[in-house]
Amino acid sequence: MISITRRSLHKTILGGLAALMAVTGGAVSSFAADKITVGALRFTSHAPSFVAYEKGYFTDEGLEVEFKFFQAAQPMAVAIASGDVDFGITAISGGLINLAEKGAIKVIGGALQEEPGIDGQIILVSKAAYDDGVTSPAMLKGRSFGITQAGSSFHYMASKIAEKEGFSTADMKLVPLQKVGAIIGALKSGQVDSWSIVPHIAKAISAGPEIMQIGMVADYIPDYQVTTVFTSTENAENKPDLVKRFLAAFSKGADDFNAALVDNTEGEDGAAAMVELIHKYVYTDRPLEKAALSIKNGAMRVNKNAALNLTNVQDQLDWFKAEGLVSNDIAIETLVNTDYVETF
Repeated sequence: MISITRRSLHKTILGGLAALMAVTGGAVSSFAADKITVGALRFTSHAPSFVAYEKGYFTDEGLEVEFKFFQAAQPMAVAIASGDVDFGITAISGGLINLAEKGAIKVIGGALQEEPGIDGQIILVSKAAYDDGVTSPAMLKGRSFGITQAGSSFHYMASKIAEKEGFSTADMKLVPLQKVGAIIGALKSGQVDSWSIVPHIAKAISAGPEIMQIGMVADYIPDYQVTTVFTSTENAENKPDLVKRFLAAFSKGADDFNAALVDNTEGEDGAAAMVELIHKYVYTDRPLEKAALSIKNGAMRVNKNAALNLTNVQDQLDWFKAEGLVSNDIAIETLVNTDYVETF
């Protein structure tokens, strides 16, 4: 009869693990998660990343995620290029394109997009400008328009609005204020006349007496790929497995977000649960009951499987070239790696 004590069983298990590691060269440790940093803004439109984190989709893909928050698109692009951030989700900017030309950054997918029938970005004016006759985008000629920086998405939107109304940004005064919060303050006080922004911000600030809605960006750029997913060129070209795992988790988060707050297929309870999850990252300075409506108002479509509207990205690139904000020599292939998602 063989007698096995607890101590002898413990020694046997440890010995077996040691033998396994000796044979595999320590491969057991390879199951450790890959640590990545994800850049984000505290907008409802960035919710797929938050959902993927909270629901364990990143963990399921073997990723340990840390968020780094920004207040504008261009600083995030710089952080990607420097290696401080691994993946970002935000608008295409002149800074991002210039970094792509230097071989530092690649767009690898699509996120937020304007879609008919879904509330999108809203064109706003100060009450003072509205009372002075600026009651439609056609009246923005000769008026000031708030942007974060030259070459930002706000600059692109202002130009497209002006173009469709028969004038140009040369007929407007573009006011770079660096941060979204600074633009809101300037619009409320009448220091700038106009701006355009995602609905969860637009609807919240226009609910008061200082700011008025005068139009929708979708009427001027109906297929606008508002935000994209991007990473370093090093990741895109040399770490395809890491990129695929990130996009898989992000896409699952987007599916849940769209179902709960865009398609409304999860019922009231599902919507409420999604709002509560997002509130951990968005409008954190407000109690949930006061933040809930603003979070719901920001629910724009995020492209399924991070599909990318390459046609609109090309239009954005052409616009940056025409404005002299990037080199005329940069090709779409320099900006975008199309290996990972469907393009259209």
